[in-house]
Amino acid sequence: MSQATKRKHVVKEVLGEHMVPSDQQQIVRVLRTPGNNLHEVETAQGQRFLVSMPSKYRKNIWIKRGDFLIVDPIEEGEKVKAEISFVLCKDHVRSLQKDGLWPEAFSQVAEKHSNNRNRQTQPELPAEPQSSGEESSSEDDSDLFVNTNRRQCHESEEESEEEEAA
Repeated sequence: MSQATKRKHVVKEVLGEHMVPSDQQQIVRVLRTPGNNLHEVETAQGQRFLVSMPSKYRKNIWIKRGDFLIVDPIEEGEKVKAEISFVLCKDHVRSLQKDGLWPEAFSQVAEKHSNNRNRQTQPELPAEPQSSGEESSSEDDSDLFVNTNRRQCHESEEESEEEEAA
């Protein structure tokens, strides 16, 4: 099976079906990704441990901090205690909440997480105070984000006026 075909089937599986966790499976939240296809997660009871990502998800599905997963326990693991069986998107979370299968400890976290994503997709513009004449025409860029990956080049007002005159 080619990589593109495999990716298509894996993405269709993750986005399509709504998974209900079995008795042995747990719903967990991703805390961080230390690397090597391992993710540190937290259960609804507050227990922290590492989970491994199966090879079918590697390089096909990306998991970031705050995402929710369904995991299968691994008995022989000391550090890695479970394996990811399903990645939950926000539609899956909503359906589990409607069915009453969502852990209460994650209810507030899921709402905050969805609200933060909504804010990121539709950023709100801060209200600018209206001031009189001269003050409103002057520009102050000190509150803008500074990209530290680029060299800072400072241009003086005299140089910019010379360029405009030429």
